[in-house]
Amino acid sequence: MNCEMCGSEGKLFKTLVEGSELSVCEKCSKFGKVISEIKTEPEKKQRKEYRVTTFPDKELIQIIVSDYAERIKKKREELGLKQEEFAKKINEKESLIHNIETRHIEPNIMLARKIEQFLKIGLVEQYEEDHKKTEKTKMNAFTIGDFLNKK
Repeated sequence: MNCEMCGSEGKLFKTLVEGSELSVCEKCSKFGKVISEIKTEPEKKQRKEYRVTTFPDKELIQIIVSDYAERIKKKREELGLKQEEFAKKINEKESLIHNIETRHIEPNIMLARKIEQFLKIGLVEQYEEDHKKTEKTKMNAFTIGDFLNKK
């Protein structure tokens, strides 16, 4: 176990430091009141398991076309349907259709697919996104001791 103030390894003491109970080394215990010694059991050798997760370089994403409202309204009017009739046919609320056609709401993929099937228009496009590999940097933990040393 490591000291919660300076990060050093070794014998630790449960210490009250400015109202907080911390596990600190002998050097850092002088900053507070020692409550008790922390007894550690001998550590058993543990096997570390590393899992490597790979992600695809490219990902296909479904997105709604930017002019969805105009396409829906134009096709609905071509079929001679009012918003109320169209809503009943696809089993949705008229207010939802109104909000979609006025661009107050963007339909989710499932609703867009339902509208696509009924009106026989395209509302969903496939977008290919490239994922670039980034290098991992090792970050050391910032301890309270680091903070005290910077002051």
